[in-house]
Amino acid sequence: MAYDKQKANRIWRTVCKVPAGKVASYGQIADLAGLPGRARLVGKALGYAPKNLKVPWYRILRSSGQLAFTAGSQEAERQKGLLQEEGVVVLNNRVKLKQFGWQPELGELLDMEY
Repeated sequence: MAYDKQKANRIWRTVCKVPAGKVASYGQIADLAGLPGRARLVGKALGYAPKNLKVPWYRILRSSGQLAFTAGSQEAERQKGLLQEEGVVVLNNRVKLKQFGWQPELGELLDMEY
C-alpha cells in the first residue's frame, strides 16, 4: 500500500494519546489528527502500525461504538478481550461511548506534535 507516512505518524501519535479504559471513533481520531473526514485512513494506518510502536489500535471503534471487526471473529474477540482488560464493558460487540468515550482535555490536544 502506498500511504503517506507523515499522515500515518499523526494518526499513530493521536491513537497513542487515548488512555487505557477509554475509546475513540475512527472519525474522532481523524479529526484530532488534523485529517477531518479521513476515518477510513485511520483504519488503514492502524493496520500498518509497526508492532514496536505499541499503538493501542483496539481502543478505536466505529462511530456507533461497535467493534471494528465482525462479531464472533477472532479479531473481534481479541479486541473485546483487550478492552475488557482495561475495564471497558463490551456488550453485543458494542461499547457505550457516553460512558467510555475519550473526551480529551485541551492540554492533551495542545501536547500533540505534528
